Amino acid sequence: MNDIVVYKERWSEMRNRTFFGDKIYIHNEFNQQVKSQYNSEMLTPIKAIKGMPLIIKQRIKAADDLYNRAVSKIRQPIEAMFSWLIEKTDIQRASKVSSTKGLMVHAFGKLTATFLNYVLNP
Repeated sequence: MNDIVVYKERWSEMRNRTFFGDKIYIHNEFNQQVKSQYNSEMLTPIKAIKGMPLIIKQRIKAADDLYNRAVSKIRQPIEAMFSWLIEKTDIQRASKVSSTKGLMVHAFGKLTATFLNYVLNP
């Protein structure tokens, strides 16, 4: 399932939250609705607008770069942790899982085994 679908179904109704996502989460109309209805916000890197005049691009480039760096700085440790989990657990290989309960057992079993191994064998 695509990340944006999970966000829309499970996370977007949480109140008073700030989320940090990649460019897939840029859905201005939906994000404005979440902001007004739940006081929650999705911060994503700024995507270049096609056809924008060069002079305007040059004027806003520094601000956009600074903002994108700030969002990336927050997202980077999270991405690194997920990368570590995928590398250590092979958690994404769940082809024989056929139910939600089975997926939960698979995911939490892999996570538990990995963290126990990490704690017991530093």
